[in-house]
Amino acid sequence: MTHACCPGSYDPMTSGHLDVIERAARQFDQVTVLVTHNPNKQGMFNVEERMDLIRQCTQHLDNVQVDSWPKLLVDYTSAQGISCLVKGLRSAADYEYEAPMAQMNRRMTGIETLFVEADPKYGHVSSTLMKEVVRYGGSVEGLVPEPVLHALQRRLK
Repeated sequence: MTHACCPGSYDPMTSGHLDVIERAARQFDQVTVLVTHNPNKQGMFNVEERMDLIRQCTQHLDNVQVDSWPKLLVDYTSAQGISCLVKGLRSAADYEYEAPMAQMNRRMTGIETLFVEADPKYGHVSSTLMKEVVRYGGSVEGLVPEPVLHALQRRLK
């Protein structure tokens, strides 16, 4: 059985995130969407809220589960028998940020990282940008899943 992990902060999940998760779910028997968090950072949504939103957005995917982890990612993947990390890349800048982490993770435990190119329609979408647009009254419809859209609107208006 193949088991992959899609780690991220997901504050909040975007349609780009969901696209990568759906694509991973077609390639692997099991996919864990892992909300990673840094206790020194304050997000807009707490970890439980993020996990709940992800569950709502992925309920149509039978082989996807949601979890969280506050420590080294490779400790989680080793304990859970996860063989691959799946990360979406929007641009070369994302690759520059992600590649050293992938190399360090592989050095530490041998885990592979699969980079998935973002669908061009989501190439400009980031959680930070979505929060900013909604904060100033703009529309992000279609760029975040419906449950996230409603949560952002409630939180920011």
